[in-house]
Amino acid sequence: MAIFLQIICARLGIATGRDLAQCCYEWYPKWTRVPNWLMAEVAIIACDLAEVLGGAVALNMLFHIPIFWGVIITGADVLLLLALQRFGMRTIEAIVLLLVATIGICYYIELFVLPQTHPSFLEMGRAIISPTLGSSSMVYVAIGIIGATVMPHVLYLHPALVQSRKFQKDDDSIRKAIKYNTIDTSVNLSVAFLINAAILVLAAMVFYGKTSVTVAGGQVVQFNDSTDWIQAANLTLAPLMGTAVATVLFAVALLASGQSATIVGTMAGQVVMEGFMHWKISPWLRRLITRSLAIIPTVIFVGIRGANNVNDLLVLSQVVLSFQLPFAMFPLLHFASSRKRMGQWRLGWFLLIAGWGSALLITAFDIYGLPDAAKQAWQVITGAGGG
Repeated sequence: MAIFLQIICARLGIATGRDLAQCCYEWYPKWTRVPNWLMAEVAIIACDLAEVLGGAVALNMLFHIPIFWGVIITGADVLLLLALQRFGMRTIEAIVLLLVATIGICYYIELFVLPQTHPSFLEMGRAIISPTLGSSSMVYVAIGIIGATVMPHVLYLHPALVQSRKFQKDDDSIRKAIKYNTIDTSVNLSVAFLINAAILVLAAMVFYGKTSVTVAGGQVVQFNDSTDWIQAANLTLAPLMGTAVATVLFAVALLASGQSATIVGTMAGQVVMEGFMHWKISPWLRRLITRSLAIIPTVIFVGIRGANNVNDLLVLSQVVLSFQLPFAMFPLLHFASSRKRMGQWRLGWFLLIAGWGSALLITAFDIYGLPDAAKQAWQVITGAGGG
């Protein structure tokens, strides 16, 4: 679904010369601008909240800094971001790619070589063909996974990014630009899918139904009701590398990918603010505002609930992303399906079916999961019912 929607985003940007926020500004009534902008900002802040938590967990793993102070320290990432920008985007992307590739290779070895983490591919195939959601908590997590994968703010950003690539405006050049962006999107998101799938499978192999795990070197790590699973996630690498090396690699990759996502969030924030409201502010100020709005609720949450509930807040932030998706998906598909707006580049029958089918499926899933999501969110915020 992410691939279909991102391909449609690229097509909209290339064919119209506008990003999604600009299209909404020009082609929808004036009264829709502020609500649409606020919805997009909520998504960006929710995503940034996840980066705050990820950064705090990484600092805790590397330097044993308490989660509360780790959250505060992540506020300084605007300075780190400005320092990294001197090296250029390509350098940052190369570092992140190297770390993700390293983790990807480790997961590959664990899935296909190590006997203790070797899954049943027959069982996986059966679950893909006939998936089931055994409890309401699984619906809640599934909604969070959709939000974390498709991400509404990226639907605003992608049409803006494709225009930064130089191409002529004649039919042949537009056709080639659409073709190469389609290939680029499909390859990138397919690789992301494989790594995400590997994380899920290994989490099931390492954690499910177990009270402890034995890692390389014979060390036994115990689990109990107070285990926070985001802080235990590095143990998916531990059977191969041992706890110490797994912790460092996982934490560094978490920090690096967090900075990468931070750049995406900052750029998306500028695109939606300029597109919907025609306001322009400098990137560092934009970053500071977004990060502050993410840190304040996180500090309050960790201060009241403690550091063992980070995973609950992380999943909630991704569920919020999923509930913001319809507000970006339907305008995107409305414009991309229109011959008046897109001309000869409007969606063909395959992308029409795939795009609208994805949007309707995600929206139906959101509506179906809304009562459970509201209940879980209340438990996360208040601590009622044990979270």
